[in-house]
Amino acid sequence: MRFLITVARAYPRRSVLTLCALVLAGSVEGLGLLLLLPLLGAAMGENSQGETNSLSGLGKVPTDSLTALGVTPTVGTLLVVIVACIVLKSGFLLLANRQVGYTVAHVATDLRLALLRALLAAGWGYYVRKPVGSLANAVATEASRASSAYLHGATAGAFLIQAIVYTGVALLVAWKATLASVAAGLLVLYVLHRFVEKAQRAGTRQTQLLRSLIGRLTDGLHSVKPLKAMAREDLVGPLLESDTTRLKRAMQRQVFSAVALRSFQEPMLATVIAIGLYVALINWGLPFPTVIVLAFLLARLLNHLVKIQRAYQRMVSFESAFWSLQGAIQEAREAREIEPGGLLPSLNKAIRLDRVSFAHEKTQVLRKASLTAPAGSLTAIVGPSGVGKTTIVDLVTGLLRPQQGEIWVDDVALEKIDLKRWRRMIGYVPQETFLLHDTVLHNVTLGDPELKEADAEYALRAAGAWEFVVSLPQGMHSSVGERGAALSGGQRQRIAIARALAHHPKLLILDEVTSALDRESEAAICRTLQQLRGDLTILAISHQPALLDAADRVYRLQDGAATLVSDGRVEASPLRS
Repeated sequence: MRFLITVARAYPRRSVLTLCALVLAGSVEGLGLLLLLPLLGAAMGENSQGETNSLSGLGKVPTDSLTALGVTPTVGTLLVVIVACIVLKSGFLLLANRQVGYTVAHVATDLRLALLRALLAAGWGYYVRKPVGSLANAVATEASRASSAYLHGATAGAFLIQAIVYTGVALLVAWKATLASVAAGLLVLYVLHRFVEKAQRAGTRQTQLLRSLIGRLTDGLHSVKPLKAMAREDLVGPLLESDTTRLKRAMQRQVFSAVALRSFQEPMLATVIAIGLYVALINWGLPFPTVIVLAFLLARLLNHLVKIQRAYQRMVSFESAFWSLQGAIQEAREAREIEPGGLLPSLNKAIRLDRVSFAHEKTQVLRKASLTAPAGSLTAIVGPSGVGKTTIVDLVTGLLRPQQGEIWVDDVALEKIDLKRWRRMIGYVPQETFLLHDTVLHNVTLGDPELKEADAEYALRAAGAWEFVVSLPQGMHSSVGERGAALSGGQRQRIAIARALAHHPKLLILDEVTSALDRESEAAICRTLQQLRGDLTILAISHQPALLDAADRVYRLQDGAATLVSDGRVEASPLRS
């Protein structure tokens, strides 16, 4: 119930409309059912008024109301009213189902959007410790299963309202038989509730295993090329097969619980109905028309109790996905990146690290490191793996914050600057180039509506990629293939540089961009960077001699400190307008 209450609070208007429509549908159906007894009496030639005397108080309201309106409750009249009630009930149910359908779509969509927004607002540290596959599973699988849980829960609620209506009408017809039958029916449902609990546990297990399986699959697919190249893909297989096998067992338990519930429900409730009818006819001597109507009502009532339990069982088997997704959203929100300041950034003088210290957990990476990257220059940072080169990049971009010391952009501390505006001034090319299976144009602009083909052409020319792009079959509209497989390594790298330049940044950050290139491609990219120098500030991490030779300044990182080993400029060149 907590799940349905949570969803109802999230969508109060639609929930109220659904509830009102279901209540109205149940009310008109109850009116139609109350008219069955006088209808049978009239059809059998009995006096309708005499027959309705077997009903108490509210039971005579429908026929008394017809009489008060000047309408004689004949067979024809009663049939017309009953059909009208059925039509109205169908209309109200259509309205209720429409609201449920809208809410089902909103549950899945809003959960996905909430997670995506929370993820995009989270700090970098959150992504470092979070498996990508589990997030993909949350967006795809868990959102769908959560919406299915609501659909089955709403269905159970609709059946519950109808069951209440049948109970009320049956009580008016024969309250003793009704109470006995309802008590027996609830006892049966209680006995069978163990199958509902088994389905719930199986559903929770499925949620856990799907997250693990898709997480492992995503990681495996990311590294499938080197694994297959070394014939090591079989190492991933057993893990995936193990999760898949356990998932199969959980699904089997869920299916068995559903089948077992259905198999036991029907014969047990049929027995309850048979005993009730026998007692009503033999022991209590109720009139035959009353018994016929009572049999119909009790059959409908107990059938709806069956449907309530089945729908509830389906709901709890999917419900764990909703809570899992809610947990992921909350976790991402708690990791929200806090904006440090609101000052507008500029980069006209230099970027400076002033006695900066930083540690990853217990590993000290930087110890009072200081360096300066003059505006308009190409500054390179070298050093062995693990000494903190990429950490400096993360600190400059604001993805990480120094634990001691300050980072300055011109004469303003980074912690006082509007981070989003600062990052929009940055073009970043990571060590591992990623290209989308899309056109060159889309890979450069990333679908940014503010960037046009002219911006892409400028960026491709600036990155030295225009010549080979125009030679492609469809130019900028040619596909680069899966992860850029249709291009060479140097071409992929140039597309990545063009992407970083497309929005006209002031700072270009390069993380080992030439490490995987041949000498000719490396030399060509170094020439490109030399041409860009002065128009923008370049901060490069590299071990390659060609890029170091092209740099204006070179810093070596070692033992957490930055040492200036080469300074080709006494001062930075002025920026060209």
